[in-house]
Amino acid sequence: MIVIFGFVAGALWGARSARQRNGDRKDIAQFAAVGAILGALIGLFVTIGLERIL
Repeated sequence: MIVIFGFVAGALWGARSARQRNGDRKDIAQFAAVGAILGALIGLFVTIGLERIL
């Protein structure tokens, strides 16, 4: 669940960042994809950390 949230949040953050930089559709898609990957990885590490603690 945390990974999915990180994926979606990262994609939204990346798309917003590209729009602020006046990127076209390809830029927005690329930034969203990179943000989604980073968000999912962060969510994965948070999930693993929580599992180790609990």
